[in-house]
Amino acid sequence: MNESLQGFARKELINGLKQCTREQALLFKRMYASKNSNQTIKEVVAAMPEAKLDWAMKQVARTIKNNEEKE
Repeated sequence: MNESLQGFARKELINGLKQCTREQALLFKRMYASKNSNQTIKEVVAAMPEAKLDWAMKQVARTIKNNEEKE
């Protein structure tokens, strides 16, 4: 994935995580922070390996959709 696409994916992840509940964002952080729980969500997303971006975007999108269906 080229750098432009990676930047877009990271930006979309940050925006998507803002739509999630605090608990959901913390779960994301635990899943992707790789042992450094002191990082902010933005730092976690910035440090994510490229290979995990697509799956993370799918997870966040699915979480947002489920939240909307519950409302």
